[in-house]
This record gives sequence, C-alpha cells and structure tokens, in this order.
Amino acid sequence: MKSYEYSQRRRRSHKSGSSGLVSMPRREAISPDKFNKLKINVGICGLGTVGTGTLDVLMHNRDIIGARALPIRVTHVADIDVQHAAAVLEQYNLADIKVSSTWQALVDDPTLDIVVELIGAASAAHDFIGAALSAGKSVVTANKDIMASHGGELLALAAENKVDLFFEGSVCGGIPIIAAMKEGFAANNIIRILGIVNGTTNYILTNMTEYGISFADALAEAKRLGYAEAEAENDIEGHDAARKIAILASIAFNSRVKDDMIPTEGISGITQWDIAYAGEFGYVIKMLGIARSDGQIIEARVHPAMIKKSHPLAAVRDSYNAVFIEGDALENAMLYGRGAGALPTGSAVAADIISAARNIAHNGRARWGCTCYRSLPVKQLSETKSKYYVRLQAIDLPGVFAAITAKLGEQQVSMASVVQKRSMEDGAAEIVLITHEVNHQHLHNALGEIAALECVAEIGSVIRVEDSEA
Repeated sequence: MKSYEYSQRRRRSHKSGSSGLVSMPRREAISPDKFNKLKINVGICGLGTVGTGTLDVLMHNRDIIGARALPIRVTHVADIDVQHAAAVLEQYNLADIKVSSTWQALVDDPTLDIVVELIGAASAAHDFIGAALSAGKSVVTANKDIMASHGGELLALAAENKVDLFFEGSVCGGIPIIAAMKEGFAANNIIRILGIVNGTTNYILTNMTEYGISFADALAEAKRLGYAEAEAENDIEGHDAARKIAILASIAFNSRVKDDMIPTEGISGITQWDIAYAGEFGYVIKMLGIARSDGQIIEARVHPAMIKKSHPLAAVRDSYNAVFIEGDALENAMLYGRGAGALPTGSAVAADIISAARNIAHNGRARWGCTCYRSLPVKQLSETKSKYYVRLQAIDLPGVFAAITAKLGEQQVSMASVVQKRSMEDGAAEIVLITHEVNHQHLHNALGEIAALECVAEIGSVIRVEDSEA
C-alpha cells in the first residue's frame, strides 16, 4: 500500500532530560476569507439520469456544500445532445453555463479543476477519463464497467499525474461503500464481503417472495416502474453485480480482480416453488455478490443464494442494496441504502466532487491511489465449496431415492436433508434436497449422472445455500 508522504517533519528529536514531548512545526491554517474565496470549477460530461441527478444535488445543496467544504461551480457541460443539455440547465437557471457536444472540450478547458464522466459508453468513457487525467484534471466517474475492467490502469495514470480519480457512484448508488473500504475499514484485514448490489434483482425476488408472483411478472413490474431496463440481461444474469464485486474485491484484498474472473449466475431460473421451499427450510433467496480471501487466494462469485431469515441481508427489500463486511478488527458491519437512481447516485458523485475539491484546496491530491499491491489468484468455479439446494422430478417408484443417493455418494456429496414434495400430473414426484458443504465440481458431476437416470425426469433448480447467521 502506498504510504503517505508528510511534508512536515520533527524539528528536534527527544533529548535526555527533556519533558518527553517533541516539538512540531505549526502548520499554516487556511483563513476563512481565503478559503471562501476559493472556487472549484467543474465540468460534467453526460446529462442523462445520473448527470441530471448530480446537477440537482449540487444546485439544491450548494449553500450546505459551500459551508461544509467550499464553493463548487459547474461552469461547463458536454452532451452529445446539446439541446437536451441546454434544456436541463435552463431548469436550474444555469443558461449561462457553457455547453459543448464532445468530451474533448472539457479536457481542453483550462479553467476546469475537476471533470465528471457520466456518459456510460465504455470506449468513449475510457478515452475521456484517460485524457482528462493526462491533462492534470481530477476525475469523478460512476462507471462500473470501466472501473471493473480498467480501474488499475486508470488509477495508476491518476497517480502518475498527481490527480484524483474517484468512483463512489460506480458501486451501490448512494451507499458510501468505496469510502468505507478505502478509509473507514483501512486498518482491517477484510475477510469477507457479502452483498446485495443490484436493486433490480432484489426488487424482483422481493416481489416473488412477498406476493407469490412469477419471475416473468415480477420482471415486467420492475420494467414498468423503471427499476429494470427494457433489455435487463445485465441485471438479471448477474453481470452488473459481477462488476461491482470485482471493484470491491480489488479494494478489500489489495489484488486486482476483474469482472471476467467472477463466475456468475442469474435469477431467471428461480420459480415460486423454490421461493416457497426456501421459506419452509427457514431461508429467503437473494441475489448475492460474494468475495472472500484467506490471504493466499481470492474467491469471488455472483449468484442467487438461500440465506437464513435471521441474517441482516434477508430484511433488505425492494430495490435497496446492502453490503455486509467482515473484518478482523471490526468483526461485522453492514451498509444499507438506495443502490441506484438519479439522486442516490448523484449524491455519491457530488460527494466525490467535494472530496476532489477539498484535496485541491489543501494541496492533497492523489491520496487515494491504487492499493492493489498484491497479485493473488482467483479461484476457479470448480474449486469452490458450498451447501446446495437441489429440486428435481423423478418417477414415484420404490428405489428412486436409493438410485439418487448412490450417485451423490459416488461423488462424495452427502445430504443434510431430503424430502418428497408435491406429486406431478404425469405421475412424477418432486424431490428437494439440501447437501452438506461440497465441492462444486463433485456436485456438478453427480447431477450429470442423476440426470441420465431413467427414473429422473428433470433437474429443476440448483441454488447455493449461505448458512452463516451473519
């Protein structure tokens, strides 16, 4: 981890017979008058949902921000739709702000201290952030795609140019999880991260659990309310969550984890029966991002999982997010809040702007460099272990249980519980079992052999079970 460099040093060392105190030089304070006259100029690229939310927060709370930190002025915006940008600015009586159609205009503007990237498109965002950092401007972004895949490279570029790159809005909207990991938990050896980091999937599973509706109906409702995009694959198949967990795991374990290293499963196969059976066993189903490390290897994955009803994450409903952190000193902590939306994410972006502005005012930029000083391997899916819930349909005849358990036993899979549930119209019976902790590859092999049995009609759902209380 990069250490701080202190500009002030002790003037004299302890001498024999002294009081034991060491004299320190007085640090010149910034006078209130001088501080209040200092203004930071900000350029925002992209006035979509999050860009408009950021502008809203900065404008409505400018007096509070000025009093708590220092005056911040948005003086230049860029958007491919110049007319749209002008209309947004007019709503806030900011028609005098300069409007450009390209991000390059912000990079080339010598009056800007900080630029904000909220354009979304990965290639253009990467180019913009890189150019701005190289031009000596601090950058704030909410782009999880870029930070999950190119975060290390861009943080190194920021350090090289002695500027800041902040990215709080890239993970869990308004929850200050990045600041907590970088600063609040900095003294801890982080052992585990367990999080609900996608509001769309949490909303869908909440509605399936509380109202007994199907996945398709819950997804349609999420789209109607704006919690899900028309093309919702990134959310429901776990890709969005994988990017966020990649960012958190990289910070927590000081080793670069990219989203393409993370095994990912979605929730589209979850049925009302899985929800109901989970409840009978004392669980709820949540879409989780999980990362843990023993200091030698990292395990990171995203998938639906059953967690005990008593776990704090079980109470996280609707589109809310929550991240559960386990550290060696703090033990357990959980951060909870809105994971997306114009104002929650705008709040995170505005907070990063304030942090970047403070660093400029106090000549303290580049304090938050990349902390990935290690290079730990990431477990392959086949190496992971978990308890599993399995739901399958088999012919209701004597000997079926024995055939299934024999195949499980051959692959060293032991069962914690097994029950026969409802009878099917075709004469099959639904069997539900929960295993003890097993190797993923062993279970995969066993299920392949079970599926080939003539007495087994279908293997329905396979869901991991996270059995810890907290």
